[in-house]
Amino acid sequence: MTEPFRHVNHSNDDFETLAPGHPGPSLKARAVGYLSRREHSRHELSRKLAPHASGPDELEQVLNDLERENWLSDERFVQSLINRRASRHGVMRIMQELRQHGIAEQYIARVEDQLRESEADRAREVWEKRFGTPADNAKDYARQYRFMMSRGFSAESVRRLLGDLPT
Repeated sequence: MTEPFRHVNHSNDDFETLAPGHPGPSLKARAVGYLSRREHSRHELSRKLAPHASGPDELEQVLNDLERENWLSDERFVQSLINRRASRHGVMRIMQELRQHGIAEQYIARVEDQLRESEADRAREVWEKRFGTPADNAKDYARQYRFMMSRGFSAESVRRLLGDLPT
């Protein structure tokens, strides 16, 4: 009798005990496992599942099935990402992340206006949490400006928030 071996699932460092010759979880089971932890975009899930698929046709079929069964939804992924990021990041950063996840421009355009409307308030909250007091010299102003820009807030929002450069 051969002894089962331990297999590391590198995506989340879980261990799976597999009997020799057992191929592991099905592609759909892997996908549902990923989706049960958090929402994924179709592009992101495709990238994660590709090494385990026997071919592109099998991968497409599983992704289509998951969308049809409402396990996978780019719209839901967009809302999930916005809920996680909006309190800390500006529109530019969130839009960039959505594009990196392969989200279609139609979904991105829908939420961009909504995020722009609340950007000034969100920028103020981030600034107050991080700094809380206006810059009293040009060096501090530049530091605050760079920080806010690195969070993806628009230059216009940051200038309105920080006011004029101190003298």
